[in-house]
Amino acid sequence: MTTLWWWCGLGLILLCMEMLLGTLYFLWLGIAALVMAMLCAVFTEMPLALQALNYAVLSAVALGVMRKLEKRKPALRVGQAQGEEIGREGIVTVAISPQQAGKIRFSQGVLGSREWVAYADTAIAEQQAAKVVAVEGNSLRVVPV
Repeated sequence: MTTLWWWCGLGLILLCMEMLLGTLYFLWLGIAALVMAMLCAVFTEMPLALQALNYAVLSAVALGVMRKLEKRKPALRVGQAQGEEIGREGIVTVAISPQQAGKIRFSQGVLGSREWVAYADTAIAEQQAAKVVAVEGNSLRVVPV
């Protein structure tokens, strides 16, 4: 009966660690430990080696399920909606040519900034309006409006 409390304690410690760290790994390991505690309550004479083996299997299955569920979620771009910046119009502040990058300024910030380095396949003069067609790393690809 004492191993039941050890498994409960381990499960609670792992769940507390999950609350502190937020990794989702400790959540599943903690749940596996609590399931192991329930198994110890049902099968009171389970040897310690079998308990450790069961916990390892439960943990591996729980982590495998978590990874499978994690892969189903689409990739999340933090701090922006998908494609929100595409189509935004701004004014070119430094002329852009196919050979040299320029700068574009927006009335409202795009991805957290009002001014961006911009590239274009055609020349765009200063003070001309341009529209964003793609984000390339930390710069924008624009076309004249």
